[in-house]
Amino acid sequence: MTLTIAGLKVRLGFSWILLTLFLTWSLAQSYFPTSYLGLESRTYWWMALAGTAGFLGSLLFHEWAHAAVARRRQFQAAASTLFLFGGVADTKTEPPDPKTECVIAIAGPLSSFGLGAVWYAAFEVGYHANFPLAVLGVFGFLAFANTLLGGVNLIPAFPLDGGWLLRAWLRRRNNDLRRSTRLACLAGSLCGFVLMMAGFFQVITGHILAGVWWFVIGFFLRETAGASYYRLVTQTTLASMAIRRIMTPNPVTVSSDTSVQQLVEDYFHRSFHNMYPVMENTRLIGCIGPKQISAVPRDRWAELTTRDLVIPCSKDNTIDVDSNTEAALSLMNKTGNSRLLVVDGGQLAGVVTLKDLSKFLTLKVNVTPAS
Repeated sequence: MTLTIAGLKVRLGFSWILLTLFLTWSLAQSYFPTSYLGLESRTYWWMALAGTAGFLGSLLFHEWAHAAVARRRQFQAAASTLFLFGGVADTKTEPPDPKTECVIAIAGPLSSFGLGAVWYAAFEVGYHANFPLAVLGVFGFLAFANTLLGGVNLIPAFPLDGGWLLRAWLRRRNNDLRRSTRLACLAGSLCGFVLMMAGFFQVITGHILAGVWWFVIGFFLRETAGASYYRLVTQTTLASMAIRRIMTPNPVTVSSDTSVQQLVEDYFHRSFHNMYPVMENTRLIGCIGPKQISAVPRDRWAELTTRDLVIPCSKDNTIDVDSNTEAALSLMNKTGNSRLLVVDGGQLAGVVTLKDLSKFLTLKVNVTPAS
């Protein structure tokens, strides 16, 4: 689910929805009953719903602060995927310099600390004005939650804001974006592991709810750290690598007058490829795969040819040989095609598959030059 709030696009994944439900339950069953005694059960649930809504609003405000500063610095992410302690920006480029990265990163924690101060002031005003205890409880929780949100985000572990600050500092020292990202993500992964172990220790010592929260936070931090580094490698590597370096040149082709029966017996049952370019003389007219054949009754295989079933060349299944691999991956994601025909001036130059791109990226991620 994607929300657009004050110009900021935010994605909420299914896992975040589960965490929101768990947060509401935790507040209603543990935090508020322990902190504010003597209220009815339904009151605690209303407090929990209000507290969860307020916390979601705080996260959105935190991300909006990042986006607002980024826009002022002429750098903007397409969207932000929200997780428990902030968001991960979906960017096609990285901040142009360490200073810009630092300013954007610090905006989030400062906004959370500021919002925490506002909620604390509301709590103080409400306390002296004799507001209901339930209202004071929600104000107090939001003051605490925003302060915690700002503090946790200053931990130097990518992709938390402190991890961005760490990466900005490393970039300034070594002027190497990839190496700086790798080190910052390593810090994030290690921090996530420590939190997971801390959560496990809490559980075995009887503090089950607190332990589950620590474990969940650590798990998400560890996963997002690895994903962030992979995303950077994907961006920088795919954008700089031409399709001609990855594609399979001179692929096996099929003549347009080949019968479906012959296609199955001499091609699919022998070469085991999932897609074949279809040629009419020397002209590429499209491609064919098992899906097209499976839609034809077997008793018609001998009378039909690949010309009858071919998928014509289009912008959805072809890509120019001079395009970069990022464009190929983007097209695959957009169309759902895992195989593309690579053309050069309208002529077949090769075939590129999602498997080819995956192997290439795995190699780039795992084989890192010594530094």
